[in-house]
Amino acid sequence: MAPPAPRAPLIALSSDVGSAYAAQMKAVLLASVDPSWIVDLTHDLTAHDVAEAAFVVRAIGTRLPPGTIHVVIVDPGVGSSRAAVVVECREGSTLLGPDNGVLSPLARALGTRSVHRIERNRLPIARRVGTTFDGRDLFAPAAAALATVARPSDLGPSTRLLPYRLPAPERRAGGAAGEVLHVDRFGNLVTNVPTGWVPATAPRLRLSVDRGRPRSVPWVASYAALGGGTMGALGSSFGTVEVAVREGRAADHLRASVGARIRLSWPARRAR
Repeated sequence: MAPPAPRAPLIALSSDVGSAYAAQMKAVLLASVDPSWIVDLTHDLTAHDVAEAAFVVRAIGTRLPPGTIHVVIVDPGVGSSRAAVVVECREGSTLLGPDNGVLSPLARALGTRSVHRIERNRLPIARRVGTTFDGRDLFAPAAAALATVARPSDLGPSTRLLPYRLPAPERRAGGAAGEVLHVDRFGNLVTNVPTGWVPATAPRLRLSVDRGRPRSVPWVASYAALGGGTMGALGSSFGTVEVAVREGRAADHLRASVGARIRLSWPARRAR
């Protein structure tokens, strides 16, 4: 019996460019890559927000199979001297994107083996139209090359990845301080405070966002546990505390966005 054919690498696309521009990236890929290899993770990341994209991409990227080629396009510095890089990870995946910090948290989570600067003249297909869309004109051709014939070292010289770490929460006695790292399409505020820090038995949390007045909200297990239009806190799908309004938008109620500081407290456990 012949050995099984090697598995084709999955190419995962994440960006802030929207579906029309994403389609142009896929058109480049489809010139040399089977469409079954390509998956859209998201193209509605907040425009230009590198920090939020880094958080979301790390959360999604660590769930994809080893060997995935991640193309991440949140690139407010496109057309400037910022580097374009390819990161080879220890678990087998490859990351491509601008060297602006958006790749760094995922690279750290997967383990960095090598980093190379992508040089346009190393790519077999890289026709640049203007200076505004390297997602189509540089990163998609680089991903196609990696999926077919090239190794990361073929694309350019060795370099270092721009260091960037997501903001870390602070654990306190009976509470925590953190930051909103993501506002999803429902207006839920996803923080960096781990869900496990909050006692499961806490009936309510006291929270304040930026300089807003403190308020008491229920700590619940699901949106369904909240009444319509009621604000509460619960564990998000990212494994961190989320502030939500059932069938409403917590971001609007609290006038909060990515980067807002959040303080949480809960009743201290009673000694037995």
